[in-house]
Amino acid sequence: MALSIDIISDVVCPWCFIGKRRIEGALALYREAFPDKPEPLVRWWPFQLNPDMPAEGVDRSEYLANKFGSKNVGEIYARVSAVGRDVGIPFAFDKMVRQPNTLAAHSLIALAVEHGVQHDLKEILFNAYFIEGQNFTDEATLVRLAVEAGIPEAAARECLASEVAREQVAGHEAQARKLGISGVPFFIFNGAVGVSGAQEAETLFEAMTKAEADAVSEAAT
Repeated sequence: MALSIDIISDVVCPWCFIGKRRIEGALALYREAFPDKPEPLVRWWPFQLNPDMPAEGVDRSEYLANKFGSKNVGEIYARVSAVGRDVGIPFAFDKMVRQPNTLAAHSLIALAVEHGVQHDLKEILFNAYFIEGQNFTDEATLVRLAVEAGIPEAAARECLASEVAREQVAGHEAQARKLGISGVPFFIFNGAVGVSGAQEAETLFEAMTKAEADAVSEAAT
């Protein structure tokens, strides 16, 4: 049976983008160590850093000043950018002018599962926000990005207009919070081993092997 990897994250969380690169590194280590094992099943689940954000979003500079204090923003950007460079992400924070509500984007990520392009859409959204500074409060932008990932335009528009899709996303997020998850990224391996934060690839790989070893042990008892 393939190892399952559930990743709870938000598309406007820079550490989640870094975490994506690090789980990719962990998967590479896994393939190298276990070439005959099936590819792990990776699934992305929603989390909103700012669930009360208005649908139209807010000015990003004001958001950061209110959340971190204007004097601390530059220091935070420098630290994240340095880690980003280490994993090949050229963060362009100067291009980001709007802090969006991410419920609509998460709805599309859930829809992407049906079309087999969830990983592609996640990558496209991260790049669009953190490198290109695109506006996720604009429906046309979200539709275009969904189509780029391989989702039919009509399906993307229907999803964005669906209250049911948003309610499903909210339900998944509520479940994550019930599990005690308050920060992202958060990784769950085989539904049992949890790792919080954008840990190094080696740490995530160790969690993968532990989850598999625990499953074998439980099956033997």
